[in-house]
Amino acid sequence: MGIKGLNALILENAPKAIRTGEFKTFFGRKVAVFNPSSMCLYQFLIAVRQQDGQQLTNEQGDTTSHLMGFFYRTIRMVNAGIKPCYVFDGKPPVMKGGELEKRLKRREEAEKQATDLKETGTAEELQKFERRTVRATREHNEDAKKLLKLMGIPYVEAPCEAEAQCAALAKAGKVYAAASEDMDTLCYEPPYLLRYLTASEARKLPVNEIDYKRVMEDMELDIDMFVDLCILLGCDYCETIRGIGPVTAYKLIKEHKSIEKVIEAIEANPKSKYKVPENWPFAEARQLFLHPEVLDSDKVELKWSEPDVEGLVDYMVKQNGFSEQRIRDGAEKLKKGLKGSTQGRLDGFFSVMKQSNTNTPAGKKRAGDSKADKGKKKKGKK
Repeated sequence: MGIKGLNALILENAPKAIRTGEFKTFFGRKVAVFNPSSMCLYQFLIAVRQQDGQQLTNEQGDTTSHLMGFFYRTIRMVNAGIKPCYVFDGKPPVMKGGELEKRLKRREEAEKQATDLKETGTAEELQKFERRTVRATREHNEDAKKLLKLMGIPYVEAPCEAEAQCAALAKAGKVYAAASEDMDTLCYEPPYLLRYLTASEARKLPVNEIDYKRVMEDMELDIDMFVDLCILLGCDYCETIRGIGPVTAYKLIKEHKSIEKVIEAIEANPKSKYKVPENWPFAEARQLFLHPEVLDSDKVELKWSEPDVEGLVDYMVKQNGFSEQRIRDGAEKLKKGLKGSTQGRLDGFFSVMKQSNTNTPAGKKRAGDSKADKGKKKKGKK
């Protein structure tokens, strides 16, 4: 689900932390792509359809829409010189059960509405509700992993939340950035978060690159304050204090530094309009963000290799009914793209000079120290 209102807060208070660029901007970059196990697979199951609106299937009646979507989206990234590594979700944290239960109820309601519409609704209305009932299954996950292996694209099975594993790989230098639509990925401190990467080429959207350190610096937050801000805004792990919106949440965290102090301030004011939820597990949610369960990145080996063309033909054509010519053409594009992306980036040969931000306390101090040093040198010359 992400963090409600966080992107708007960053745009307002740390606009220089977000850069927009074209898909091709990330040529030569290795990127950990978040959550094909739910987000990407779900998108493909919804979007990749036949002309009559039904999902693609093989002769056995098994759905194959996700395979087609995964195959071509990955090829688009590789052709742009990007080396994707997909990260699959593991078991969800116990605290996420409430959010998962809400999603299940919404899907059950949609299934009931779809059943009712079979008698009275239009084909368009029926498709609308049927798509709300779609979910990515374990079998879909296994299909995607098999396809990736044949394509020569690495994947990682996270022990828990995939966003946390993506961030861990980026922090360890295994990849350049974590790619995800969910803003809560920033809570795991990736150097860079790429939003809209997987949708950029197909939908012609600019990719947003968010610089984590610049966010912290310009918003004058540390990781503890930032995580508490995200919990106040709304995350998957617990409810929020009703009535506190993004602007107020940011103001309260800047003033009080922690949720505990915010609660103290609310309870100390008898006229406060905010009511803290009973038995609110914000501290447990905080720990899930600050100390996520991830694999040791040093033990994770990411290897991109040439696709197994005949294996792809057997799996995609003979078993799942896709066009042999299209699959072979796709495999050739993969080969070419993976070879081309081995070229170095210009910024790989030069170190980037860092500029001090004099709008923050630390930046002002550095600027002041620099001026003082110059003054001392002038006095010395006299």
